[in-house]
Amino acid sequence: MKPGLFGTLAISALVASIAVSIASSGEPAAAPQAPATKDAAKPTNLEQILASFRTDLNASKVATLNRVMKMTPEEATKFWPIYQKYEKELTAVGDRRVALIKEFVALSNDGKLNDSNAATLSTQWLQGEQDRLDLWKKYNKEISAAVSPIRGAQFLQVEHQIALLVDINIASAMPQVGASK
Repeated sequence: MKPGLFGTLAISALVASIAVSIASSGEPAAAPQAPATKDAAKPTNLEQILASFRTDLNASKVATLNRVMKMTPEEATKFWPIYQKYEKELTAVGDRRVALIKEFVALSNDGKLNDSNAATLSTQWLQGEQDRLDLWKKYNKEISAAVSPIRGAQFLQVEHQIALLVDINIASAMPQVGASK
């Protein structure tokens, strides 16, 4: 069964809610450059749920891409290996985003959000947005060259629309910067 737009919407809303729930769970924020410890490698239940929803979201994205792009077998043979590389890189960007959300929520909840760490978080957030944009540029170019510019544009359109859905759901669940508890 291929999930439709409403299935994609529901999955993106759940992923966003889970991401913010993980951030709000009271766990300490992960330092971006800190080495992983044995305990840090152990996923929490919320992190396992997030991983499951990411899998569902990715399946929904694949179904949507198939439905929108209607690729020939030859096109699909070229497209899907490129797309798998893209998803791997996008997951790394998403992981950094979840860590940033965790840090922001922890600082907000603890009343420790100040000018210095707000500036740092803002810079990191903008870098994450730039990283995602750079990925879209990179893979649009690669898909356009390997398959066709139309397929590259279709890839961008679907990825952008789904990203907007996820972003708006995350934004709606986030605490305001500097807001009282």
